[in-house]
Amino acid sequence: MIPEERPDGPGAGEESARLEEAGSVRKGSDPLAQIPRGRPQSRRARVHQQITKELRMRTGAENLYRATSNAWVRETVALELSYVNSSLQLLKEELEELNGSSVEADRPESEGITVPLIPLGLKETRELDWSTPLKELISGHFGEDSASYEAEIKELGDLRQAIRTPNRSEVGLELLMAYYNQLCFLDARFVAPPGNLGLLFHWYDSLTGVPAQQRALAFEKGSVLFNIGALHTQIGARQDRSCPEGTRRAVEAFQKAAGAFSLLRENFSGAPSPDMSPASLSMLEGLMTAQAQECIFEGLLLPSPEAPQDCLAQLRLAQEAAQVAAEYRQVHQTMTQPPVRDYVPFPWTTLVHVKAEYFCALAHYHAAVALCDSPPAAEEDFPVLPQAFLGPPATSEPWGAVFPQEQEERRNLGKAHLKRSILGQEEALRLHAVCRALRRVDLLQAVLAQALQRSLAKYSELDREDDFLETAEAPDIQPKTQQKPEVRAPSFSRVKVTDIFQRLAAGLQEGDYIVSLNGQPCKWWRHAEVVARLKGVGDEGVSLQVVTLLPRAEPPGTGHHRPALGGLLRIQKECGWGTPAPARASPRCFLGWSRKAKPTGRLSPQP
Repeated sequence: MIPEERPDGPGAGEESARLEEAGSVRKGSDPLAQIPRGRPQSRRARVHQQITKELRMRTGAENLYRATSNAWVRETVALELSYVNSSLQLLKEELEELNGSSVEADRPESEGITVPLIPLGLKETRELDWSTPLKELISGHFGEDSASYEAEIKELGDLRQAIRTPNRSEVGLELLMAYYNQLCFLDARFVAPPGNLGLLFHWYDSLTGVPAQQRALAFEKGSVLFNIGALHTQIGARQDRSCPEGTRRAVEAFQKAAGAFSLLRENFSGAPSPDMSPASLSMLEGLMTAQAQECIFEGLLLPSPEAPQDCLAQLRLAQEAAQVAAEYRQVHQTMTQPPVRDYVPFPWTTLVHVKAEYFCALAHYHAAVALCDSPPAAEEDFPVLPQAFLGPPATSEPWGAVFPQEQEERRNLGKAHLKRSILGQEEALRLHAVCRALRRVDLLQAVLAQALQRSLAKYSELDREDDFLETAEAPDIQPKTQQKPEVRAPSFSRVKVTDIFQRLAAGLQEGDYIVSLNGQPCKWWRHAEVVARLKGVGDEGVSLQVVTLLPRAEPPGTGHHRPALGGLLRIQKECGWGTPAPARASPRCFLGWSRKAKPTGRLSPQP
């Protein structure tokens, strides 16, 4: 992620602008974010290596302790085990602080008290040199002078360098999408039958910091798509949610983040790092959907003069809060199941649990306000009111009881809901205190304490000295929302890019096969029919989809050469009888980690 230590002082923007004017920075990137102290995933990797070392030492000591019967050896090993366990505890606390820093790194820009959200850190990567493999392909397959393409190769390298530190804005998102589109062009033009460009792509796991590497270009594409989703989470977490426009932008950002993770999960297979495994991506998709639901609820709480505050309106707020709580309970259940629980940050799991308790308590608070403070409901609303409550937890069926209309009955039921609200908020505070990393987030503690004091004050208003009857058990709140978050996949087609290596497709070469003409498949057309269509093209040109047969690479040490034909290289070419115009289009390509994985569906950019 973009770390909190990054220099965002008064001169940071001026320095970044100066570098951009000098030509060393591509628009949308932030070079000042790449500083030695600002590499949290490298620090996570170091801590994980130390934890692994200590775990191995502990395993060996435990085996020795069980195997020996010598009292002195057992005493020495027991002392060593105590040291190892102490070191492990300190390392785990250090890792919690690194992971918990993301919770407070992207605070909202408002001064109001709002519940913090969870932004996802960007995957970090090492520098990459494209020149050698691309020059070999340009000269070997296309038969052109690779030296004349130095500018294109440098442009691709500069683009990749820029996406390592994208700005947390729409401009940064467009930069990532532009690079992703260029990768799709590369995949269609250059990838040889073995399924790679001869490059080794290095990326760090976003959750653990553990490095992963693959030669498949799909790994590079998947990592960029992951960062697109992660950048959306950072943008959403930084929105000012004290105004309707800020909550709307936050909801939209988290919906797009969920869409990116969903797209990655559905179209990529065999992920080499835990953060891009199907289980992790499902968890991240659910987490971003829950945070979008939370922002929707916050938007409903914003003061509006024309909004009614009657009993029915308060019950709807209670159901909206119950919906948020239900979403977070489901996410918490996913986080605590293997294999996700082995690498998801502990502060995340705790914060999600805290939010589940907090919003459940908030639902009971609004139910109490509906019963005790709001004007009586209209007669036509009487059949709707009981549907806001659930029966016993074992049945999860509607309450079924008649909604109380007498003031005393409403007060007693309101006290019961306030009691559950107080218990839930106290549990949220207890969970918050358990996690060392969350204890440093003062904003969260302030929100929880404020909600608890509000419920206690309301309970004191309703409590009477002559209340001798036992308070009834309040029913659960039926989760329901008026606005369900949508999972929106990234729209790559809105970022128009020109293929950097379009000069390589300026015309047909001997041996090429035309498989599509102006979008119409022509594989089974007669030769004369294709020629007639090409001759009939005017000055507007024609769009051809071409297949080139590449020679299969021989494995080393075979000792002889067999003439064979390998996989298909799909190239989109723009050919005109006059001067060809540069093609500007968003690529569509197959996704998959490697050629060994089973074929997956085609990614169709959303309009």
